[in-house]
Amino acid sequence: MELVKTFGLFVITAVAEILGCYLPYLWLRKNGSPLLLVGAAISLIVFSYLLTLHPEAAGRVYAAYGGVYVTVAIVWLWQVDGVPPSATDLLGVVITLIGMAIIVLGGWKAAA
Repeated sequence: MELVKTFGLFVITAVAEILGCYLPYLWLRKNGSPLLLVGAAISLIVFSYLLTLHPEAAGRVYAAYGGVYVTVAIVWLWQVDGVPPSATDLLGVVITLIGMAIIVLGGWKAAA
């Protein structure tokens, strides 16, 4: 159950991070409003805060989070950018999620 909670929190964290980077992209590359930068700043503040909610050492949190970030980024590619994931994209997702699970299950205090 702890792994599911951790994964869910990582998904929300990844969406906040990607949104915080996507909004400036819209402003710079798609002639969006400069007000998008306010949303980006708020999103990145939320992203930073969410990473602090894990009881584990920061480096381990960042390492495990990376696997979920890759997964959410591929979903973003598909759903927001309209580019279907390739077979190698999906293989990469599987590999990074296995890595995330190994890190969390192998050394995470809350999972023990």
